[in-house]
Amino acid sequence: MLNSVILTVVYLFAPLLLLYLCSKFQFLSRIGSVVLAYLFGLILGQLGIFGELYSNLQEIIMSIVIPLSIPLMLFSSDVKSWRKLAVKPLYSLLFALLAVFVSVVTGFFIFGGPHLEGFDKIGGLLVGVYSGGTPNLASLKLILGVDEEIYLAVHSYDMAVGAVYLFLLMGVGQRLFQLFLPPFEKSAFQDHEKQEKKVFKQFWTDKKLIKKVLVNVGYAAIIVLIGGSTMLLVPESLKMVVFIFVITGLAIFGSSFKTINQVDGSFDVGMYLILVFSIVVASKVDIGGLSDVNPLIFGYITFVVFCSLLLHILLSKTKNIDADTAIITSAALICSPPFVPLVAGSLKNREVILPGLTIGLIGYALGNYLGYLMAILLAFI
Repeated sequence: MLNSVILTVVYLFAPLLLLYLCSKFQFLSRIGSVVLAYLFGLILGQLGIFGELYSNLQEIIMSIVIPLSIPLMLFSSDVKSWRKLAVKPLYSLLFALLAVFVSVVTGFFIFGGPHLEGFDKIGGLLVGVYSGGTPNLASLKLILGVDEEIYLAVHSYDMAVGAVYLFLLMGVGQRLFQLFLPPFEKSAFQDHEKQEKKVFKQFWTDKKLIKKVLVNVGYAAIIVLIGGSTMLLVPESLKMVVFIFVITGLAIFGSSFKTINQVDGSFDVGMYLILVFSIVVASKVDIGGLSDVNPLIFGYITFVVFCSLLLHILLSKTKNIDADTAIITSAALICSPPFVPLVAGSLKNREVILPGLTIGLIGYALGNYLGYLMAILLAFI
């Protein structure tokens, strides 16, 4: 019980320390509070102090902070300006899906799939999880009749490779993508970097700001409760899709009201929750637990993740898609929608959250169909 309290305190208050350090030291600010939170979580996870006994606590915290952060970060969105950019996210989505398809088929031959029984089903699982998310992975396990041991291996390796991918994307992704793609054109990038320091300094002393932010937190909580209630009305396979769809839609509706949209601190409180999520999700990664690895499956997953990323960059260049849009698209599909605000925070670009969530929702909807079609295709090869 005492360890649970200590762990909860660490998760909730460590982000405050990181934000303070970023406001004081320029070199830490350049790294970014999200990347630092992820690093801190990785270190915490490898210490082995809390172990598997506290996985339920971690899941509870994650299931609270991400749903709350999405409305809070979307409340300050300028939906009208996003409409002008709608074509590029659509192209980026198509390119990302094509990149995943090509990578899965290519990796199937490289890692001996045609000669290994059940490898076609693994290809289907990978298309499902990298066009949708974990709910699609679980659904395809049942649809394709995947062996439990194979499913657990794919799920475990996906989490490990995904953690490395996410860290690289948040750490050097923007600089890497901008070697080939143009930067995001909106001025919000610079504005948020200044705003983060401003709000951190003023939030604790400005009672009016605190009151307004708390009201928006209340609105966000109501939205989450409504979204959670709708999950009771749909099948298990659709619960996450419907939940994300409902809270995103209601948050966009809320952003149309000036009393909600013009509260400066809402986005920053949402970012604080993202830092909590970053620490929790990174602390769940057990690097030492990868000692007994199936090299073919692990290699296949690693190849698909990073080959699809490279192909996505090359395809995006043909339509001059900006770096931030390409990054958020990749994150939405490879990591799933809950990670969109996390990556947007590392980019310091709130404008890509809405298109990122939309892309992720489309991926959720298509994941089962695309994964099943891929498994059939590979079975006939």
